[in-house]
Amino acid sequence: MRNELILVLDFGGQYKELIAGMVRKLSVYSEIHPGDLSVEEIRKMNPIGIILTGGPNSVYLPNSSKCDPAIFDLDIPVLGICYGMQMMCGMLGGEVRQSSTGEYGRIAVTVSDNPQSQLFADTGIDKQFFALMSHRDAVTRLPNDFLQTAFTNNCIAACENSAKKLYGIQFHPETKHTEYGSGIFHNFLYEICGAKGDYKLDDYIGTQVEKLRKQVGKDRVLLALSGGVDSSVCASLLSKALPEQLTCIFVDHGFMRQNEGDQIESVFSKRKLNFIRVNAQERFLNKLKHVSEPEAKRKLIGEEFIRVFEEESAKLGDIPFLAQGTIYPDIVESGGKHGAAIKSHHNVGGLPTNLRFTGVIEPLSGLFKDEVRVLGRKLGLPVSLVNRQPFPGPGLAIRIMGEVTLEKLDIIRKADAILREELDRMKKRPSQYFTVLTDTYSVGVKGDERTYSPVIAVRAVTTDDFMTCDYAALPHKILSRVSSRITSEIPQICRVVYDITSKPPATVEWE
Repeated sequence: MRNELILVLDFGGQYKELIAGMVRKLSVYSEIHPGDLSVEEIRKMNPIGIILTGGPNSVYLPNSSKCDPAIFDLDIPVLGICYGMQMMCGMLGGEVRQSSTGEYGRIAVTVSDNPQSQLFADTGIDKQFFALMSHRDAVTRLPNDFLQTAFTNNCIAACENSAKKLYGIQFHPETKHTEYGSGIFHNFLYEICGAKGDYKLDDYIGTQVEKLRKQVGKDRVLLALSGGVDSSVCASLLSKALPEQLTCIFVDHGFMRQNEGDQIESVFSKRKLNFIRVNAQERFLNKLKHVSEPEAKRKLIGEEFIRVFEEESAKLGDIPFLAQGTIYPDIVESGGKHGAAIKSHHNVGGLPTNLRFTGVIEPLSGLFKDEVRVLGRKLGLPVSLVNRQPFPGPGLAIRIMGEVTLEKLDIIRKADAILREELDRMKKRPSQYFTVLTDTYSVGVKGDERTYSPVIAVRAVTTDDFMTCDYAALPHKILSRVSSRITSEIPQICRVVYDITSKPPATVEWE
């Protein structure tokens, strides 16, 4: 039986996967599709509701992204978020202009008394709450038959035409920075769209197993196994779908954390799959000689990964399919049809065009990190592995600013090990923490001698989704101990700094 569907139409908003994820958490299936999807295709998909995402453009510009205008006459509930609200209002005869004052960050939103929208009713939502805003453009005049249902000091924060089931909100309820965001989505799904809540992650497993068996048949699959959460869950799902057909290759590029390569081999060589470890540190270091630009590093590492896989598959005979643990955030940050690329991921933006595989399999590409962890537990993976911190595919190569060398790798491994050892003792640890070897040099004093050495930056963040995050307010006592140990135990380092930037505007990683 087909699940009820909420269609998320993408106009380049960086939070589109958070929207889809929020819908799924509320037990309704969601899919993301391009914003210009035709109304004919939408009718075939038969969604119970449509959500229009945010986006980086201005709706009044000639070449700005637009949806099919017939969407608004389908008698299907539509929720426009940020750019989605502006686009809907602009296309239906309202006015959108650039404001003299933009709104960024958590802004106070006041719910209108009359009428009270179904979006804000019966969820315990206060008359005034804080919501994440990120816009300079604003709706300055509503279309005919639309009513304002919430406002800030500077803009119309929500509007609707309930007769036509059209709703707009200027803020982002999909992020944790908006109070009552889940309740607002719940109202849209269950009170406005009439959802029954028939989606569970177990359905994803069954659907993917069936899809993989149909796609692969009796052929074999080669999986890049990093030992991280994504590739490990991918391996478990593939093993369930394609027993005896899976070969996992762990390419040790030499950029892993301290003793990590041996730990990965210890865990996976004992499992019922064909496990191969390829030690290729020298090969990757040679590839990165004199390379400092982060995007160049990512793409070179990605291409070299594929070349190693191709060579190993040739030794094993014909293996037509390459599997990867790509998830939604990888794809989003690598840029889409309407979105701006933030950075390429080695298994997305770094893929070469002349692959020698018949096809690429990415069974987790529709999931967010929290869903991947839940899926891993359902597939029987140990909690210690499922809850492991995210670690980028290029590894420490992108936690070293500038050219990557053996000496720098030794420094960053020791610093990272010290940080993890200290923070692992905390009862409530941050979501992710690591060190960065910067290319900024600082004067110091060790043993009454002047030193001039690189600065180590410590990064620790708290987040629910890894699309947004706050820096972790670590106790000064812990930060002091980390700094003291790094500068004492690593001769080349005399200064440690702490990164207190959230996302946005920064990303989690430095490169």
